[in-house]
Amino acid sequence: MSLPLDVLGGITAEQFLSEYWQKKPLLVRNALPEIANILVPDDVMELALDENITARLIKQKDKDPNQWSLKSSPLIKGDFQKMPKLWTLLIQAVDHYSFDLAELWKKFPFIPQWRRDDIMVSYAAKGGSVGQHFDFYDVFLVQGYGHRRWQLGQMCDAESEFVEGQPLKLLPEMEINFDEVLAPGDLLYVPPGLSHYGVAEDDCLTYSFGFRMPNIADMMDRVSDKFVEDQQLRNPLIDILRNKQNPIGQVTQAELDYLKTELLAKLNNSKVLEDAIMSLMAEAKYPENIPDAEAIGTGDLEEVLDQGYLLQIEPASRLIYLQQNHELLFWANGESICISEQFAPHLKQIADGQSVKLNHELSDDEILEDIAGLLNESILMLVPTDE
Repeated sequence: MSLPLDVLGGITAEQFLSEYWQKKPLLVRNALPEIANILVPDDVMELALDENITARLIKQKDKDPNQWSLKSSPLIKGDFQKMPKLWTLLIQAVDHYSFDLAELWKKFPFIPQWRRDDIMVSYAAKGGSVGQHFDFYDVFLVQGYGHRRWQLGQMCDAESEFVEGQPLKLLPEMEINFDEVLAPGDLLYVPPGLSHYGVAEDDCLTYSFGFRMPNIADMMDRVSDKFVEDQQLRNPLIDILRNKQNPIGQVTQAELDYLKTELLAKLNNSKVLEDAIMSLMAEAKYPENIPDAEAIGTGDLEEVLDQGYLLQIEPASRLIYLQQNHELLFWANGESICISEQFAPHLKQIADGQSVKLNHELSDDEILEDIAGLLNESILMLVPTDE
């Protein structure tokens, strides 16, 4: 039986998943106290001017706070001049720039890695917000610096109406069912579709730990790409058995059923389909954030064995696996990867969020080649310890 988790307010992962996940909100006071001092507003402002950052600056007009403006990255210093009283700065994927933030994903071991989106930070001046809205994904809102008031309302869906003529998808009204102020370290889980409205009580930073699901259109696009690459699937089908003449302009129901059956059979039984879905799930959301690695060889690794280094996932990369029978199959950053059978159990540990010591247990030539390859592709990183 699993243990109660502080991040969930003392309930177990199983209780959270059965009672709250994708169903209803959960407020936990002081769930992640360590997040409070990781970043301060000046850090976020500095990040916003980085040309590689994905950011949005949202302003409400002083004369009419119901009129909004949106400027997307790249942002420059001039964008922050002559600011109105009400504004919010959103920066995506801050976990790719802060190792301490990336480590906090480990506080959510009950949700698989492939569901992770990114950690977004919202910096708002007093009174700032992004309006009444809802998201199609799960999010844990964690208060860092300062305080933010959150109101939760009705459930929404794709048919919900938005305010016209605004750059943001804002809801015209919200039924208030929840009204609380979050202090540093407090956490609020908001399921998909639940309307919410956050307003800064003072200068504040709020972190959004987002968890995504794929959509059918994206999966079909990836399946189509993979099927096009498969040469065997480019061969024409064998014609249907013909025993009578039909009008030349007609496609008979039997012919249509035959083509559909052949297509669905390939979809249901093809490893291409599994590879398509897994490669999509393994895709890094912000591949531009994956750093260029310094070239490393097996000899370099041999020199630092047992010197206190750990192998971990590079924060901007994504590494997942599929266990079929007794075989482990891996995908990283949108591609399947081949590794030795000896290294597979260690790579599984890393994909599961653990660190693996670079020691003489990994001194096998094939394992060192695997490690060097994954380091050179910035899928893994070497982290020194104090040992």
